[in-house]
Amino acid sequence: MKILIRNGRVMDPARGFDQQADIAIDGSVIAAIGTVPEGFVAEREIDASGQWVLPGLVDLAVRLREPGHEHEGMLQSEMAAAVAGGVTSLVCPPDTEPVLDEQGLVEMLKFRAEKQHKSRLFPMGALTIGLKGETLTEMAELTESGCVAFGQADVPLSSITTLSRALSYANTFGYAVWLRPQDKDLGRGVAASGALATRMGLAGVSVAAETIALHTIFELIRGSQTRVHLCRISSAAGVELVRRAKAEGLNVTADVSINSLLLTENDIGYFDSSARVVPVLRQQRDRDALSAALADGTIDALVSDHCPVDEDAKVLPFAEAEPGATGVELLLSIAVKWSRDYKVPLNRALAVVTSAPVAVLGSALGEQQSLLGQLNVGGVADLCIVDPDAEWTVDPKALQSQGKSTPFNGYELPARVVTTIVDGAVAYQR
Repeated sequence: MKILIRNGRVMDPARGFDQQADIAIDGSVIAAIGTVPEGFVAEREIDASGQWVLPGLVDLAVRLREPGHEHEGMLQSEMAAAVAGGVTSLVCPPDTEPVLDEQGLVEMLKFRAEKQHKSRLFPMGALTIGLKGETLTEMAELTESGCVAFGQADVPLSSITTLSRALSYANTFGYAVWLRPQDKDLGRGVAASGALATRMGLAGVSVAAETIALHTIFELIRGSQTRVHLCRISSAAGVELVRRAKAEGLNVTADVSINSLLLTENDIGYFDSSARVVPVLRQQRDRDALSAALADGTIDALVSDHCPVDEDAKVLPFAEAEPGATGVELLLSIAVKWSRDYKVPLNRALAVVTSAPVAVLGSALGEQQSLLGQLNVGGVADLCIVDPDAEWTVDPKALQSQGKSTPFNGYELPARVVTTIVDGAVAYQR
């Protein structure tokens, strides 16, 4: 199909492009930005006057809850939620049931996702079989089936020896390892250690749980030179360690979730289980440090950490409730709110959800590395159209996701996706 998007403010953070222009789409390719090619006859025209035209968002942490947790989120509903949030590419962690540790499971998930004709799915393979932390997976076979990296999701490795072997093996073949830095023993609580957790009688997770894990990872990297992505940094102390590691020249990248970027432990309120998330929400100084680190590039990307949870699993007492929150539909709006509240340049706020995540994925994307997260003539037609003046209230019941639990319930958010185009086809229209 030939689509013509007229009069939009086209913004591409990857190359600093920001001006009013038309975009012509021919099939799955962007045919022109600016001057419409002579003889181009659009089958569909979209008037984007007063709206932003952005590269499709890239989210590095979206749990689709399939296979194994269909009662919490169906592939169909979560892929629909992704495009409703302008997300055209997403990474799915391996903690499904069964775990993504076999080639056939990965291929099946990709096949089912492609049939939805929604976002592009990039699976992350399990680092160890069953995420049990004992035997390494067949990384080469999983890479052939489409895995872009390997990790343990939120399951910490109990053996440093296993982690060391995994890093060495991954480095031999040029694979990236994604790790959430949290010590197995110190990370068993449900809230941030401190006065609030003590007062509420909740088991605390100290900052040391993150920093000890980071020290271990960095020491092992110095020996292996493995490319490591640090998932969901949550503390000011963790930020400082990442900053030092990058200054040292270690091959590391990092991300932060929308929850940690804007919320604090105070958002737990009176044991509100919607704020039961992983990593735990920390103090304001941590939130401010995370914001500054994302703004200056110490933290590379912003992720939704989308994890839909069944309603029955959230009505339990706070400490017993299943951790997780719906977030993929909020990613763009949260990025814009962060830009406005913290006076972060809009270009940077958009980059952390478009081009920066692509840079994190790097060569694992193959030819797509130069195509996704940006708008280029001849490039893939993945984009979203956003109403920057839309002010909307988060209503869980109105979200596309099957999971309705979000700590942002009732929040007033700016900007809203009105159209999402994936591979040249309209995948969502508000």
